Amino acid sequence: MSDHTRSTSESAVLFLQGPPSIFWRELADEFERQGVATHRVNFSLGDQLYWRKAGAIQYRRTFRQWPAFLEALIRQKKITDILYYADQLPYHRVAAEIGGRLGVRCHAVEHGYLRPDWLTLERDGMGRFSHFPSDPAKIAQIAKTAPPVDLEVRYQHTFGQEAFNEVVYNLFAYFGRPFFPFYKDDKYYSALVDYLPWVVRAFSSPAKLQSEDLADGLSPFFLVALQIQSDYQIRANSRYRHLADMLEEVIASFALHASPDTHLLIKQHPLDNGLERWGKRVRTIAERHGVAERVKFFEQGNLNAILKHSTGVVVVNSTVGVHSLRALKPTIVLGGAIYDVPGLTHQGSLDEFWTSPSPVDQPLVNQLVRAMAATIQVKGNFYDAQGKIAAVSEIVRRVRNGLVNEPGAFVDPPPRLGWEKAKPVGKH
Repeated sequence: MSDHTRSTSESAVLFLQGPPSIFWRELADEFERQGVATHRVNFSLGDQLYWRKAGAIQYRRTFRQWPAFLEALIRQKKITDILYYADQLPYHRVAAEIGGRLGVRCHAVEHGYLRPDWLTLERDGMGRFSHFPSDPAKIAQIAKTAPPVDLEVRYQHTFGQEAFNEVVYNLFAYFGRPFFPFYKDDKYYSALVDYLPWVVRAFSSPAKLQSEDLADGLSPFFLVALQIQSDYQIRANSRYRHLADMLEEVIASFALHASPDTHLLIKQHPLDNGLERWGKRVRTIAERHGVAERVKFFEQGNLNAILKHSTGVVVVNSTVGVHSLRALKPTIVLGGAIYDVPGLTHQGSLDEFWTSPSPVDQPLVNQLVRAMAATIQVKGNFYDAQGKIAAVSEIVRRVRNGLVNEPGAFVDPPPRLGWEKAKPVGKH
């Protein structure tokens, strides 16, 4: 037994908030089938709806009382492991801090970097809290002993499945406030404000990029992959208070330094609610910098086709960056991302990127994918029946045997704490 491994009789897993799916309940069922005690804290009616198991603790106290409550619970139930989804949620950041102090292993579960049918399982958290190494030599060392990666898409779910469950969960949490009056959801938008625009969008025609546009009038072009303004990857793992600041920086640099024959395509995130009116913002900024004819915004388009024709890709820290690297497209990261590694991403300034983007080291990309798959990625997803079975089995195996972030991908202290410092972008 390794230093990190505990016997079944010594193990007790605490589940905090999970994905909007019954995945969390099925994961707990498998732990229990293997003789591991499980416990659950519900913070909202949405949590209660998707858990559907007896014995859960209904937390109805204030957030201020949460640290003391959690520490007492850990000691009383002899908790050895804590699992949570959305690692930046205030309740979960408290859990990571207290768990670390008490010797409890904390695990963040999220959608995967190698989507569509992978999940992320990391010690403590993702982004700037990730313990995955940023040293190319260390990545290569992990990959050398890692098994081959199954990159065939085996488990798929529809956009409708994900969106429906997300809406149901958050609306139950919103309207269930009388049952959980002190719940701190830490949402950027309230549930009603977030989801009502989707009703309007259902009857509108999105700006869609057609394949013929890519090969004709828009080439050559760079792609900017937008994220969701409410995403914790923006709020906690980047220097931007608002994505409009990023757009201002990128378009200004493009106007001054990109070749006059290049275009800039800006793609909206598929789950964006439309409240930020990115199309209008992009037009305003582009007009101010005199490049309105060269900057195009669109809501929908085939990402693989777009990447195939692109000259380079700009992201804050989106998983699109992993896809662009796998497509061997020069990529610059403006926030904190585990794949922002010398030899993979452009390490120079944004101004230089438009004319001298750093090439992607293909062997290192292959090593990155192999290392991630063996240590922090799990094949499966939250919605497909077979995908859940596969992911549940592997997550339980890794947690029980102390293999999360192993072998070799648990670097302490976390290597990327300097995301607050901007890459040099020049004076505009």
